[in-house]
Amino acid sequence: MNQTETAPTRNYLAPVAAVMVCVAVVDQLVKQLMLGWLEPGVPQPVIGDWFRFYLLFNPGASFSMGQDFTWVFTTIQLLFPIGALYFSRNLHSRWEALGLALIAGGALGNLVDRLFREPGFWFGHVVDYISVGNFAVFNIADACITVGVVVFLIAMLFGENATASKAEGAEQ
Repeated sequence: MNQTETAPTRNYLAPVAAVMVCVAVVDQLVKQLMLGWLEPGVPQPVIGDWFRFYLLFNPGASFSMGQDFTWVFTTIQLLFPIGALYFSRNLHSRWEALGLALIAGGALGNLVDRLFREPGFWFGHVVDYISVGNFAVFNIADACITVGVVVFLIAMLFGENATASKAEGAEQ
């Protein structure tokens, strides 16, 4: 491939949309299960004090930061899935698509909380329930966002395009 050519892209719209919706649906189903089972602020040990379920309602972002900016997080969580669907038409690998879909699905799962949970539309609090060690309390959507970022970055750094670019640079 010469410098003016780019690696072929594939339209990953359907798989990205499918994974995104699946993540959001599973996230919401598990949140409903936890809301019916757990009492807020009362830990339920699973593996001693190291892994437990602990229900809380988070108005902010990770680690409850930015509690006064719920509307900003809601806006981002609305725009990211839309952007992911738009850009999914130009991805270079299934790993990029998977990473993007996991991030967008997590954003969509938490967006549902922001839109439809107390204290009200656009300002709702996210349901968190997984507590590991002394780490922050999180949910499936948060875990998918984190895993998605790692998958996407690895795909960008070590994927076919990165390998092709390095090979082109070595030829010159």
